[in-house]
Amino acid sequence: MFEEIFTRQANIKRCQSAPLIKERVVYLNHLADLGSNQNTLRRMAVAQVHLVRLLDLEIGGKVTLPQVEAAAKEWSRPNRNRYMRRRRELAPSTATRRFLGRAIGWLRFLGQLEETVALRHPHTAEVSDYEVWMREERGLSESTIRGYCAAADHFLEWLSVNGLPLGSVSVSDIDRAIETKKATGLCNRTTMNIYSDRLRAFFRFAEHRGWCSAGIAAAMKPNWVYPDETIPTGLARGDVLRLLATTEGNRSADKRDRAVLMLFIAYGLRVGEVRRLALEDLDWENETIRVRRSKSGKTDIYPLSQGVGKAVLRYIVEVRPPRPERALFLTLNAPIRPIGRCGIGSIVSNRLKRIGITKGRRGPHTLRHAAAQHLLDEGIPMKVIGDFLGHRSLSSTAIYAKVNINALREVAQFDLGGLA
Repeated sequence: MFEEIFTRQANIKRCQSAPLIKERVVYLNHLADLGSNQNTLRRMAVAQVHLVRLLDLEIGGKVTLPQVEAAAKEWSRPNRNRYMRRRRELAPSTATRRFLGRAIGWLRFLGQLEETVALRHPHTAEVSDYEVWMREERGLSESTIRGYCAAADHFLEWLSVNGLPLGSVSVSDIDRAIETKKATGLCNRTTMNIYSDRLRAFFRFAEHRGWCSAGIAAAMKPNWVYPDETIPTGLARGDVLRLLATTEGNRSADKRDRAVLMLFIAYGLRVGEVRRLALEDLDWENETIRVRRSKSGKTDIYPLSQGVGKAVLRYIVEVRPPRPERALFLTLNAPIRPIGRCGIGSIVSNRLKRIGITKGRRGPHTLRHAAAQHLLDEGIPMKVIGDFLGHRSLSSTAIYAKVNINALREVAQFDLGGLA
């Protein structure tokens, strides 16, 4: 391993003669498997040698975070003799932070970092039971489970701060917690309604387990929400074209991002639908693409347009690393893994910022709205648009008609059975 990442014999000998050589090599191979380049491996190998000697590290021995921080501070002293110095020295704070990150990563991998977990509230066991129930009994998706657990954690943390036990909580206490969250000004009516619904679901479970008084969930009143009170926010067609133009370069990021944006623009997909695309979902022989719907769970087959197919194929051939993962889109930097929801969201928001769009909603869903609006402007029937977007009911598509007069006329064409 060391012969592959170092060129100077002195550095190779230092690494080979340091303690815990087996443990160090195993971690370096692990990083290499995750896609780390030679420079990253070289710096990690150097950090490992320094850490072993600074902490007098032994296999199986536990190390606390303050000990690692002290070692990082000692390592970053300007007058300390360190081999493999950079030609341009980093600032001490930057050097310390980077060394600390490498040290913590290796020690966690070894299982030798002693970390104390700060409990947000005294009911983590109850939330864990709730999580298991949602996953195993209800079969909910991981993103849904995270949202419901986050709402429960937020409320239970509020209970803990206010010194209230879960067993004696009342509806008025829940109302106070909701008002406190609303008073921050960070949540609109829809968000507060979702929060209330998730709390109600938690209390149904809590009542069944006997953690709180019966009847609380039934007594909770939902926040008032006006259906379709807002107009869907989508980009104008000109802005969509300008956004796509930012990916016309030859960088790896440009090629990958163009394929991602083309899928949003051409098919109006949701973030989860793009993130879950796998290599086998592309049928190049029959020129189709298979999409698993996030909400309905069904699978739709689309014709693969020439523009989308060209962008995706270019990404696969020129950019996507030959990894065993079947996910279509992977991260560009180590650790190489399927790109997550936040990563896809950053692709859209960062490129919108490039064309000067910095206000309002700037996530991938704006491209879904833009695709729907474009189809309406082209005169496509609303039922067809709803099927194309994967809507379960026409009411989900009808909200786009509020900004399209011709579509409004279509909605108004009800059969009155001879009464008109």
